[in-house]
Amino acid sequence: MTSAPPPDEPRWLSDDEQRIWRAYLHATTLLEDHLDRQLQRDAGMPHIYYGLLVKLSQAPRRRMRMTELAMDAKITRSRLSHAIARLERNGWVRREDCPSDKRGQNAVLTPAGMKVLERTAPGHVAAVRQALFDRLSPEQIGQLGEIMRVMAEGLQPPGEDADLPWLR
Repeated sequence: MTSAPPPDEPRWLSDDEQRIWRAYLHATTLLEDHLDRQLQRDAGMPHIYYGLLVKLSQAPRRRMRMTELAMDAKITRSRLSHAIARLERNGWVRREDCPSDKRGQNAVLTPAGMKVLERTAPGHVAAVRQALFDRLSPEQIGQLGEIMRVMAEGLQPPGEDADLPWLR
């Protein structure tokens, strides 16, 4: 049994952990690039914008408060504002004042934005399937799901005073 390092020393990654970490970084970078290229080619938008349209399409009345959308997308309010401005220029989203809070705004998916999603979704699903699910066995897919759930639970910061992107 190995002893723990003194508290003031870093716990360096083992050779196996380093190999796995680098493989994870390499694969996730390639996957994000793959999905970005597919969406740029098919819809002229990056993956993050597609994700915002999907979130709006699934929201009641296809609208969400901007702060809630930033929180769901795990991005800063500034980055969200820039993305929504671009989506507005394309006619896919519009902003409207929030009736319950005069300082707040809602992002609303337009009919044109919904049409873009309907046209783009089949190619995007095919790209996700080809890049990830078709390469894994059913057992590996289950393991990946469990691993991602455990990681997300451990990384979700508690409390509202945490340094979270959507609070910046």
